[in-house]
Amino acid sequence: MLHQLVSGLMTGAIYGIVALSLVMIFNATNHINFAQGEMAMFSTYVAWMLINAGLPYWAAFGATVALSFVGGMALERMVLRPFRDAPLLSIVVVFVALLLAFNALAGWIWGYVLKKFPSPVSQFSTGTSLIGAHELFVVAVTVLMLTVLFLFFRFTRLGLSMRAAAQNPVSARLVGIRVGRMLTLGWGLAAAIGAIAGMLVAPIVFLDPDMMGGILLYAFASALLGGIDSPAGAVLGGLIVGVGENLLGAYVVGNDIKLTVALIVVISVLIVRPRGILGRITVRRV
Repeated sequence: MLHQLVSGLMTGAIYGIVALSLVMIFNATNHINFAQGEMAMFSTYVAWMLINAGLPYWAAFGATVALSFVGGMALERMVLRPFRDAPLLSIVVVFVALLLAFNALAGWIWGYVLKKFPSPVSQFSTGTSLIGAHELFVVAVTVLMLTVLFLFFRFTRLGLSMRAAAQNPVSARLVGIRVGRMLTLGWGLAAAIGAIAGMLVAPIVFLDPDMMGGILLYAFASALLGGIDSPAGAVLGGLIVGVGENLLGAYVVGNDIKLTVALIVVISVLIVRPRGILGRITVRRV
């Protein structure tokens, strides 16, 4: 039981950091990016290519985050901005198209053979079989990212401007906030966070174009459960989903259908508390 619990917490930390990127894009644009996982996967392939070219891990890590930030901003400018005033269904179709495009492009460039991605802490040992060095590293990075995002959105002018631009663009423009620029920065930051998540996930699941499929489903459930507008809720939801699906798979239903049961449990919770555990109640006047 203890092993399953610890393993679930480690898995939940992975779901949490991917859910953080979903929350980031929602706070910046008020939309859920269904292609977030495939964008993270593509960025991880870029990091793998840089490492294989001889670049040290941390140099490749920093370069990938920077390239992902620029790529996210370019994507918003060139692909998403023309659909800014389009119906919601049209925007969802664009996100699904991006998901398929990134997946197919990665397979075309790098193939579908599993590739090993290095971990920066593989040479270290925790001294226990309950938790590995990389899993502990994932937990530390998740806590760090949560702290940075909390401080950014709560106490910085740029973070508050991004939240205002997403929640009420008209009022934001009236007080001098450049809404278009805030949305572009939001996409860049979300892409950078997604790249970090992908590089943390790849050493555990191996690198291939489909590596983020199941993880994104769990991360999406984590974000909804914790609160889609709450970074802390995303991490909390990830831990709950990680522990829940681990225990369900081990003691209740088996690993084959644990995803289905876990999602049913999450949906049941959302019926009772639609805003999630830590989500805010939003009132709109019409």
